Amino acid sequence: MLASTRRREIMHRLVTDGYVEAKALADMLGVDASTIRRDLDALERAGQAQRTHGGARPTPGATAKLPYSMKEGERLEDKAAIGEAAAARVSDGETVILDSGSTTYEIARALRHHTGLTVITNDLRIAKYIAETPGVRLLVTGGELLGSVYTLVGEHAIAFLSDYTVDWAFLGADAVDIEAGITNMNTLEVPLKRAMITAAGQSFVVADSSKFGRRALAKVAGLDEITGIITDSDLDADISRQFGHVIIPAEASNHSPPRT
Repeated sequence: MLASTRRREIMHRLVTDGYVEAKALADMLGVDASTIRRDLDALERAGQAQRTHGGARPTPGATAKLPYSMKEGERLEDKAAIGEAAAARVSDGETVILDSGSTTYEIARALRHHTGLTVITNDLRIAKYIAETPGVRLLVTGGELLGSVYTLVGEHAIAFLSDYTVDWAFLGADAVDIEAGITNMNTLEVPLKRAMITAAGQSFVVADSSKFGRRALAKVAGLDEITGIITDSDLDADISRQFGHVIIPAEASNHSPPRT
């Protein structure tokens, strides 16, 4: 299990239970105590957890979503390939929603060569990048800030999106499962993600292969509610066939599946 995946599980337990013993975490995740200590130390440095004797509790206001500082360097090559594949589907002059996340940030980077775009986002890091990209119109949703992940959420953000109809929405996901669909650790983000899907003519989830076959706390959408999923080439071919509308970067520019 990747360290980032393990730490997401730890944060989920901390936020859900309020306190977790280190030994219980080690048993649950099948790792030794020293690995859990390093995970808890990393979460503490990121301001997400408070160490206690024998365990940890979440810091006030912490969410189950890892902060950017702990995930922006993960699987960069895969995320960049996913970003390029997503951007290749977008034509000049179109309107794009970019959800918050390190993978959607790579889409923003890949869109820098397009012209006449309008980009809507709830991610302050993406907004800053787009603001410095010539020739792109930027709209920011507003809302309440989830500080450690630079994400805007809440009723104001949802109301903002309800006024727009866009060509594309690219959403992040914490987990993708054939039965559970698209799920997320942080329940605060779910209504906004659903508003993004509603606003878009075509909606794609962008998620690296480590997210597949997993379930998180809150359902965002069923697989039949999105156009498709863009992932990396590490996804097992058998798993890809189960989903039926998964696109990997090597083939992403060759076809455009109909909205299901």
